[in-house]
Amino acid sequence: MKTTLTRRGALCTGATLAAATLWPTLAQAQSTLRFAAVFADTDIRAEMMKRLAAEVAADHKIELFLNSTLFRQGTELVALQRDNLEMGNISPQDISKQVPAWSLLTSAYLFRDANHLTAFFASDMGAQMKKLVEDQLKVKVLGPVFFGTRHVGLRGKKKINTPADLAGVKLRMPPGDAWQLLGRSLGANPTPLAYAETYTGLQTGTVDGQDNPLPNVQNMKFNEVMGQIVLTSHLVGFDLLTLNLKTWQAMSPEKQRAFQAAADKAIAWSTAEHQKREADLAEGFRRGGLDVYAPNINAFRENAQKIYLASDEAKNWPAGMLEKINAMK
Repeated sequence: MKTTLTRRGALCTGATLAAATLWPTLAQAQSTLRFAAVFADTDIRAEMMKRLAAEVAADHKIELFLNSTLFRQGTELVALQRDNLEMGNISPQDISKQVPAWSLLTSAYLFRDANHLTAFFASDMGAQMKKLVEDQLKVKVLGPVFFGTRHVGLRGKKKINTPADLAGVKLRMPPGDAWQLLGRSLGANPTPLAYAETYTGLQTGTVDGQDNPLPNVQNMKFNEVMGQIVLTSHLVGFDLLTLNLKTWQAMSPEKQRAFQAAADKAIAWSTAEHQKREADLAEGFRRGGLDVYAPNINAFRENAQKIYLASDEAKNWPAGMLEKINAMK
């Protein structure tokens, strides 16, 4: 049988072929990036990630896996390294296990506040530390994600001004050598206790105090069983927004710049929101009857850094970096 190709048929066939040719290009235009984190969808950082996803939606689809639903807490970094994950919220403590120099960035009183933290990572020193991660772990660090500053909360009413005032105080700390070192650096007697048991520990006097960012104090209702909050600001809490290095390198330089700019914008929003919430909570706790005040921060910082410098961890710190960070304005 002889087939006659009409003009309309030819046009339809051509359009179909063109669409078939174009489809792979369209399908490849938007890559899928799975993001894993331990925080919940009610966290400020979850909203940060939604904002980032909206900013880069033309090029990337970011899928959020929160509450450790994709990988257990502490395993996200290895997943990134093994190309099993595209994006992650990684703790500096996890990085320091593989890059010992990073233990400096987990020490007490290194950063004064969120602004100091941001300034460090924007500096040449910050670039140096990020490059260590990129070279040794094959992970791209987009930036630090601040989530609160740790303070000391106590059952009693005794005023605390210097580390000497915490001598003998049983301060609840998370289990682990690094956390016990942090407690000792404050002048206290660190007492390991599970987070979920801290409320009862404060209530019964098993421990005299605890240390946490103010949002955690509110979430766990520690304020109900404490008399005061000493704004020691001994540890600026942050994680790292990271990308699998192959994922990053697959982007063109132009797309990399756009993605980094979007990440910077989202992180800055999150930082501002956390700072506002901390200020509101401090005032709220005062109105609730707690004594909320700042001690002699310089005395605490000098004592903590003296103890850290004498520790084994300090042997791996980049020479002179501590002093340079302290001198930053």
